[in-house]
Amino acid sequence: MFGLRIKYLSFFCGLISILSFFNVIYSYYFNLYLNLNTYYISFISSIIIAILFYNLERVKDKTTIFEKILTICFGYFLLPLILALPFYFSIYNLTFLNSFFESISGFTSTGFTIFENIKHVDQSLILWRSSIQWIGGLYFLFSIIYLIDIYDESFKKSLTNYLSLNNEEILKQTIKIFLLYSGLTIFIFLILNFLSIRTFDSLNLALTIISSGGFLPVNDLSSILRGNTQIIIFSLLLLFSYFSIFFSYNLFFIKKKNINFFYEDFHLIFYLLIVVSIFFLFFSYNNDFSYNLLSLISSMSNIGFSISYEQSNLNFIYLLLVIIGGSFFSTSSGLRFIKIYSLFKYSINQILSYSKPKNIFMNKLFFTEINFDFKEINKYFLTVLIFIFSLFILTILLSLSQLDFESAFKLSILTLMNTVNSSSYGLTDFEFYNLHYFTKNCLILFMIIGRIELLTVLIIIKKFLFKD
Repeated sequence: MFGLRIKYLSFFCGLISILSFFNVIYSYYFNLYLNLNTYYISFISSIIIAILFYNLERVKDKTTIFEKILTICFGYFLLPLILALPFYFSIYNLTFLNSFFESISGFTSTGFTIFENIKHVDQSLILWRSSIQWIGGLYFLFSIIYLIDIYDESFKKSLTNYLSLNNEEILKQTIKIFLLYSGLTIFIFLILNFLSIRTFDSLNLALTIISSGGFLPVNDLSSILRGNTQIIIFSLLLLFSYFSIFFSYNLFFIKKKNINFFYEDFHLIFYLLIVVSIFFLFFSYNNDFSYNLLSLISSMSNIGFSISYEQSNLNFIYLLLVIIGGSFFSTSSGLRFIKIYSLFKYSINQILSYSKPKNIFMNKLFFTEINFDFKEINKYFLTVLIFIFSLFILTILLSLSQLDFESAFKLSILTLMNTVNSSSYGLTDFEFYNLHYFTKNCLILFMIIGRIELLTVLIIIKKFLFKD
């Protein structure tokens, strides 16, 4: 089927059917019958597609990287189509475009919503929105393993001792990811319950946090987090989508500690401490550090949550943190801190090498003995260029849709970085429901472009425009 590995997608279709069945049980248990039939539709549709995809694909020994990328991109359109069915057939009379927009927003862990008042939404559908984020985060993590060949060698070493991941090693890592992802979700859920947050909200927030999503089960987070202790602990929980999902596993279960397993997380800890310290010293003069901490960490983890609080003077700083992002192997988006740091250090070394030609400057990562070569720098630089180009194009398209330039620019950054709009970025009251269909389609496309590694966009362009 056009080189697609549809058997890979059959697993996620099966997972959607399980989540649909869970929503059916949940609706029956709590007597929520308004949208019950919609979950039967998604259950039947997903399980049929899962069976067909599993049985129709012909066995193929070797798959090219382009075919793998095409499979991942196809999944970002197909799976949200199935996940959009409960929205489309619900009692809320949503158009198909609005339903698909909500589904894509959840699946890419962005968090833009067409619902103006969550209080009027059925609880089972709120849980469905959160479940979409959860499966989208898992799909993103699995896709990184599936596309491991496009990453540099140091990144592969952070996952495994093997530089080349064979099928057995990939299966081992994917099983580990699923167990870690599910276990961390349960852990976050239990901590939120311990904070005296009601069970329904704790479940939805746990599904959202682990996936770096932006959907809330309420209109305003301040109705859930009522004290500084809750806000601070909640902020720390957001770090699970900032660090590598393997960080906690490697920290506790790797007997022979190897710096290759922790090098990126060490850099992220150092980066986090510096930024938090600066905010604590210079931006907490109004005794609002807990609010700033929430906006700070949610921006760094590309979630975007904030408590409604006027902080327009910090909007630009939060947007910069969103662009930088978190770990390679986390559910966060962004350009990734390690890329920015490597580019910066390489640039400084190049400048110094001309001013002091007799000296030798090593392109070595701090805390490690790992050196990054010129090929990796080229990849990082191209990623930045693609981001700037995508930001320029999307800003123009949104400006043509009668949005003011400031809103268009901010929304473009949040779309490409898959981060929800909030008061941290001055877009808390932005309404997506009434946007023109052209604008919604643009946002849908660029939410997907932002979620897949920007390097894959370049590979796709090269495949069609240049001969091998």
